[in-house]
Amino acid sequence: MNEDDTGDERGRARTDGGGAGPGGGKRKRSDGPGGGILMGRPFGVPVYVAPSWFVVAALITWVFGGQLDRVLPELGGARYLVSLFFAVAFYASVLVHELAHTVAALRFKLPVRRIQLQFFGGVSEIEKESETPGREFILAFVGPLLSLILAAVFYLGMFAVDPGTVPGVLLAGLMISNLIVAAFNLLPGLPLDGGRMLRAVVWKITGKPMSGTIAAAWVGRALAVAVLIGLPLLTHTGALGNATEDIGGMETVTDALLAAILAAIIWTGAGNSLRMARLREHLPELEARTLTRRAVPVESTTPLSEALRRANEAGARALVVVDGQGDPTGLVREAAIVGVPEHRRPWVAVSGLAQDLTEGMRIPAELAGEALLDRLRATPATEYLVVEKSGEIYGVLSTADVERAFVAAMARPQG
Repeated sequence: MNEDDTGDERGRARTDGGGAGPGGGKRKRSDGPGGGILMGRPFGVPVYVAPSWFVVAALITWVFGGQLDRVLPELGGARYLVSLFFAVAFYASVLVHELAHTVAALRFKLPVRRIQLQFFGGVSEIEKESETPGREFILAFVGPLLSLILAAVFYLGMFAVDPGTVPGVLLAGLMISNLIVAAFNLLPGLPLDGGRMLRAVVWKITGKPMSGTIAAAWVGRALAVAVLIGLPLLTHTGALGNATEDIGGMETVTDALLAAILAAIIWTGAGNSLRMARLREHLPELEARTLTRRAVPVESTTPLSEALRRANEAGARALVVVDGQGDPTGLVREAAIVGVPEHRRPWVAVSGLAQDLTEGMRIPAELAGEALLDRLRATPATEYLVVEKSGEIYGVLSTADVERAFVAAMARPQG
């Protein structure tokens, strides 16, 4: 499907099309450092296989093995080895789908954190938003396009083999599965690729990316309802080409469960797209200057009690350690202050509570929005020194304050 998002929400605040389905869910966030087994780094982007993939691989092997038993009964138990090969080949096709998104993203200078193969397809975690609706459309379309090209390649390959052989059955299965991946992802609702294409079209017409997101997300929710109701109905009535007399109780339950899972994924992905789009609307409100705490400079040998007294007199909420020339060298951590009992504070120097100031912990007061979040993500810390263009100390920015502002932005009604 499509790309992204995302690391933690504060660190990577942009990601609207999350979700999943056959062929991938894009802009989906993951908290783990790897997200599974590292399989390689094509184009410099790590590819991981999530543990859930093995569940699906086993399911595909079992289901496809049953179909092979009807088509090629002479295979016997070897049909499950053929089915396992099909499962791996199918997910290789999914990987190609995701690599198409990745290559397009890299071409547009959009960083890609990783690709993850998981339960219902793949996820390309693209960390930036397309700057124009045209790029957004291309970025979304290349995935289904590659799936269609693969389907065509497998279709042409069928002419070179006997349809009643293992290669013939495998090529037919891969052709059909890639057509399904392409068709599913072209459905015009977020978080699918087709939804991102619809978003790009509405964005182009209205000039407002938020309008495109709202339209595509609500279409996505409608698709979720349609899948929940329509998929079991189509299967039960034989509209998908299956014989209705072969449909039993277990098949009905399986179809309903599959429809419920797909519908939940699409509905959740659409909701996440709206939530993240609303966040991006409010991101400019996250300004380093407005979130910064006033600070007082103190020398390293200053007792903590004296430093806090000076801060209280000045109405400040932070302490900056400076050298003899007044240049900042460290920040006194708020958590460290809280951990010192009041009766010991006259005997504890601020230098023992300070974190050495690195270049990455210096934040320009003008930083705001996503640029601010990217800067904080690049150098994780609890406090940052905020400085003016002249290098003068403006104050201290606390990660906790940024997180509170982030949560507040997420809670506001969309504009």
